[in-house]
Amino acid sequence: MRRVFTILVLALSVSGCAFLGQTTGGVAAAAPSVSQSVETGAATGETAAEAAPELRPTHGLRVHYLEIVTPDVDAVCAAYAAGYGLTFGEPELLLGDARTARLPDGGLVGVRGPMRASETPVIRPYWLVEDIRASVHALVEAGVEFAHPPLELPGFGTFAIYIVGGVEVGLWQL
Repeated sequence: MRRVFTILVLALSVSGCAFLGQTTGGVAAAAPSVSQSVETGAATGETAAEAAPELRPTHGLRVHYLEIVTPDVDAVCAAYAAGYGLTFGEPELLLGDARTARLPDGGLVGVRGPMRASETPVIRPYWLVEDIRASVHALVEAGVEFAHPPLELPGFGTFAIYIVGGVEVGLWQL
């Protein structure tokens, strides 16, 4: 089933991510129950779900690649190895010479240095999508600016990078 989200990230909660918007080509999940919602005001008694019925929890949304850009790759790799038990490999040319570590869910963390003098440190999540072209189209329709169009990296998949609210976010299709 193809799911295309014309959305912006609204909130993160203990139970996962929620999005504002609508889905096309798929069935949207039910809004949170009253017991899971926060009241918006004593005067109306409406819950967040009732006040914003377009709020939809997502299921299966996951980060496939977490890219960390830093001027001190060795220090970041050492910290993630010590703190999270990750084992980083040698630099991977196709990922900008990022040293990568496999995550338990099959995703990757990549730590690399800046690729140009103006690139500043950033932590950029790449959300796994089923159809990157459809996702890009939906995000463009929602007014999102793309910093990098979809590009295939042989053996890794296809990625794209967009900017929303000043935050850089990626998409990844296997």
